[in-house]
Amino acid sequence: MAERIYAREALKNIYPLIDTHTHFDAPVFDTDRRQQVEQAYSQGVCHLVLVGYLYHYFDRMYDTQDSINELSQSSATKANNQDKCNVTAHIALGLHPFYIEQHTDDHLTQLEQMVIERRPLAIGEIGLDTFTDAMKQPDVFAKQKRFFAAQLDIAVAHRLPVMLHIRKAHAEALAILKAHKYDAHKLGGIAHSFSGGEQEAKAFVKLGFKLGVTGQITNPNAKKLRRAIQVAVESHGIECLVIETDCPDMTPIMCQTADDTDSHNRNVPANLPWVLASLSELLEIPHDKLAKQLWQNSCDALKVDWAYSV
Repeated sequence: MAERIYAREALKNIYPLIDTHTHFDAPVFDTDRRQQVEQAYSQGVCHLVLVGYLYHYFDRMYDTQDSINELSQSSATKANNQDKCNVTAHIALGLHPFYIEQHTDDHLTQLEQMVIERRPLAIGEIGLDTFTDAMKQPDVFAKQKRFFAAQLDIAVAHRLPVMLHIRKAHAEALAILKAHKYDAHKLGGIAHSFSGGEQEAKAFVKLGFKLGVTGQITNPNAKKLRRAIQVAVESHGIECLVIETDCPDMTPIMCQTADDTDSHNRNVPANLPWVLASLSELLEIPHDKLAKQLWQNSCDALKVDWAYSV
C-alpha cells in the first residue's frame, strides 16, 4: 500500500522520458496497443525502443513501429493538444542468447542484411545467458559466445550501439567485450536490465556502457541490485544510468496485483515514471534533475540527439 501511495505522489509531475528497452510488439499488447501508447505519452514517454530477440519477429517489430509512428503523425494534426500522442518508436535488431538454439548462421547473415537495408537504432539484445542448466552446457554456451562476437562485429562494421543481455555470465561477457574491438565509449551501448553486483556494475560503466534500470529497482528487497546502482553512481555519477520498462516484463512492484495473471501484471510503457521515482528516492536526487539527466544519458548511449522539452 505504501508503494502505491508513493507512486501516485511521484506521478503528480510529468517529465519527458525515453523507454530504452521494450518488447511492445509482443502479442500481449495486440488488443490495446493504441491505448497503451496514448497512456505512455500522457505519462511523459516520448520515445520507446522495440528490441529484437528472434529473427522471425523482426518484421512484426517494424509493423509495430509503423503503427505507433502513424498514430503520432495523425495526432500531430489535431487542434486540441490534449488529444495529441507524440510517441516515436525505434528498432534494435538482435539475436538473444536465451534463444540460442533457435538461431542459425543464416539468421546472422539476414540480420546484417536488414541492418544494411533498414538501419536500426541499435544491435540488440545480444550477450550471454547461463540462467538454466541447459544453457551452461559447453556446446550451447560456445554457440552463445560465437553469436555474441558476431553481432558485436556487425555493430562495429555499421557503427551502431549494442544492447547487452547478460544474465549469470557477467565475467565471461566482460572478457569478450574487453578483447573485442567494439568500443562503447565511441559507439555507445546499454547493459540492459543490469543484474550484476557492485564490481560488475563499475566494470561495464568503465567500458562505456550505461546501466539499464528496470522496475526491479522498485523492490526494496532487491538489495544487491540497488547497492550496485548506488555504487556505480558513487563512482561514475548519474551519467551512467538509463531507464527502461522491458515490458511486458519487470513490472514495478507498486503496479503488481495479487492476481498474477498476465493481463493484471503485464508491464506497460506508462509505468516508466515509477522507475524514475524509485531511482530518485534511492539516489536522493530530485525527479526533475534525474529525468533530464536520464534523457541525456539515453541519447548518449544510443548516439542520437533528441530534444528534451518540458
